[in-house]
Amino acid sequence: MKKNEVPQDNSNLSKSNVKELCYAVDENGNYTTELSSGWEPKSIALSNSMDDIQERIEMAKLQYQKGEVSSIAYFMELNRMDVGILSSYVGMWQWRVKRHFKPGVFNKLTDAILLKYARAFEISINELKNFKPD
Repeated sequence: MKKNEVPQDNSNLSKSNVKELCYAVDENGNYTTELSSGWEPKSIALSNSMDDIQERIEMAKLQYQKGEVSSIAYFMELNRMDVGILSSYVGMWQWRVKRHFKPGVFNKLTDAILLKYARAFEISINELKNFKPD
C-alpha cells in the first residue's frame, strides 16, 4: 500500500494513542514505515474480544455469588488469565488450580497458598478471602 493509504481509523480503540508501525511505499516506490492508528476490521475484532472478556468476568462473578466457584475463578478472569497462565504464576499444576476453584477446597487453603494467588492477582489475602462483588 502507498504511504498515504495507511489506515487511520478513528474508533474508540484508537483513542489510546497507541500507533502501529506499518510498511508502505513512498512516492519514489521505496519501502518506508508509517504509523497507523488502526483500521475498522481490527477495531471490530478487538471490540468483540473485549466484549467476550467482559462476559466471562460477569459469568465468573455470577458463579461466585451462587457459591459454585471460589474467588480465584473470578480474579483469574478479571486479570485476563486462563488456568495455564495462572498455574504458571502460582507455580502449581493446572489440576490443583482447578481444584482450588471449589469453594470447599478454597476455604481450607493455607495462607501460604493464598499468598501465591494474591500476589498473582496483585491483591491482599484478605481481599481474596472476603471478596464481595458489587
